Amino acid sequence: MTAGRPTLERRRTRDPHDTGDTVDSVDTVVEPPFDIRPYLSPFAGALAGGANVIMQLSWPAVGYGVKESRVESGSAMKHPFKRTRTTFTYLAVALLGGEDDRDHFRRAVNRQHAQVRSDPASPVAYNALDPRLQLWVAACLYHGLTDVISQTRRPLDEATAERLYAYAARLGTSLQVRPEMWPADRAAFTAYWEESLREVSIDDPIREYLMRLVRLENLPRFFQVLSARSNQFWTTGFLPPLFRRQMRLPWSEADEARFVRSLRRLGRIEDLIPPWGKALPFNLLLWDMRRRVRAGRPLV
Repeated sequence: MTAGRPTLERRRTRDPHDTGDTVDSVDTVVEPPFDIRPYLSPFAGALAGGANVIMQLSWPAVGYGVKESRVESGSAMKHPFKRTRTTFTYLAVALLGGEDDRDHFRRAVNRQHAQVRSDPASPVAYNALDPRLQLWVAACLYHGLTDVISQTRRPLDEATAERLYAYAARLGTSLQVRPEMWPADRAAFTAYWEESLREVSIDDPIREYLMRLVRLENLPRFFQVLSARSNQFWTTGFLPPLFRRQMRLPWSEADEARFVRSLRRLGRIEDLIPPWGKALPFNLLLWDMRRRVRAGRPLV
């Protein structure tokens, strides 16, 4: 096994939502053992969420897939709190969940993603079940995870960084990304990332859609007045320069200095939190997901 690529086992499972007797053969992804909890950052991670959405949607096929999605229940504009819960539950399931948890959530997301396809009027072709698009989304999540770690903590040693990278394959393999699609190690990931940046292109309709999210226009007016400026600051700060330019978001040296100081302070606070405390918000979401499965309630 290479440092960054998990292996597969095959097993049989039944979808609890199926009414027939169909039993599916599914892949069980086996990763090298790694405790992700000390590296979770519930505070900084939440602040970086907006930037990561922009990065994901910077590929036109992803951006228009989200903007034009006919799955109203998953719309960030119409159901922002539900969408936020779904997104962070996915992260909890991918990073902390067992294989059964991932099976349940994969099936639920697949039912939604199967409805997200371009039509003849769409500016670009897209299919939310496309593993290539999901690999890009997973790569953005991994990039965001490591960016938060580097901004709030001391740099990881090479061995730990490679083990974390191998584990982070779950961010993609929890959906349609095949293990062999995940770049073999961090060097291969860097090459993939640099190549993928060539496809970043945020046009005016997607930029305006994203800026509405940045300005919190999908939330009640109270939240916009209270947090919109702060949200734009954190979102802009966590964006790499290329994405900043594509979004036409201003950023000064003074902004950067303030951003770095704030994250270092936040990192010192998070250093005082034990691993179980850092994982607590994600474990609560995982508990809620399992409760929904037992009750037969929708997961997404």
